[in-house]
Amino acid sequence: MFVFMALASQGAVSHHANAQSESMRGDRMPYAAFDRLAKTGIDVSGGAIEVAFAPGDVALPRDKVLDWIRASARAVSTYYGRFPVGSLKLLLVPVDGARVRGGTTWGHRGAAIRVLLGRESGEDDLRRDWVMVHEMVHLALPEIAPRHAWLSEGLAVYVEPVARVQAGDLTASEAWRAMMRDMPQGLPQAGDRGLDNTDSWGRKYWGGAMFCLLADIEIRKRTNNRMGLQDAMRAVIAAGGNHEVVWPIERVLATADQAIGVNVLTHLHDEMGAKAVTPDIAGLWRDLGLRLQNGILDFDDTAPLAAIRAAITKPPAG
Repeated sequence: MFVFMALASQGAVSHHANAQSESMRGDRMPYAAFDRLAKTGIDVSGGAIEVAFAPGDVALPRDKVLDWIRASARAVSTYYGRFPVGSLKLLLVPVDGARVRGGTTWGHRGAAIRVLLGRESGEDDLRRDWVMVHEMVHLALPEIAPRHAWLSEGLAVYVEPVARVQAGDLTASEAWRAMMRDMPQGLPQAGDRGLDNTDSWGRKYWGGAMFCLLADIEIRKRTNNRMGLQDAMRAVIAAGGNHEVVWPIERVLATADQAIGVNVLTHLHDEMGAKAVTPDIAGLWRDLGLRLQNGILDFDDTAPLAAIRAAITKPPAG
């Protein structure tokens, strides 16, 4: 549990702690500074996490923060069958405000994540948080060229809610409602030249997520719903493809396709990478059996792709 200073002396101590924490918020992971901090170890499926707290006060007891980290790691391990890396350095940096304020993932000197945690965060903020799972999903993909960042960010956006549903931390209704609300941000605009050639925020994050959703559906169509994107991306990890290595996107997609026995990801990249593709999102929601009326989402289990929609968020066997 965090130790809070008496009110009379808190200002000076907090100012010093804030200054130290600021030094850990640059563009790079402060590996050397991390190594000097006290650590707490967390065992995860197939690996371990070293957690360090940068100087500074946080309202929540430390054990509540560690529980949030464990829950996030459990969700990612549920989706991928194991934690994506054998060892992770996780740095939490206190910042002003409530809730989680952002995160960054690195792999070149060993897998590392830095998360900015609002000092006034409460348990509900951590329970609703998506940032920690998003960053941990990045660990499950090799480092790829900057022009293909849409795949890295898109996977993190798409897998995060699915993994949390599979782990029991989010409802399927909440996950699909968020996709229906935000996915249109990924549609191409005038002048778009495909996912590989556009750098807008919407295309990078939600355009990439749209690619992942379309790939998941197509894989399930072609395998009679026996396999999905989850199986394809598990195969990438099994082949040694995590964030600590650098792969070309072609190797990532080919490895995934070979594991599921259908050429979906490579073909979809050939279609969407170099030119603008505008899927019929409204029709897709309808075929998945998603009906949003007056802010309430209903599932239509008679829809053509209803079984696929249910399979996407179903917890994996075993």
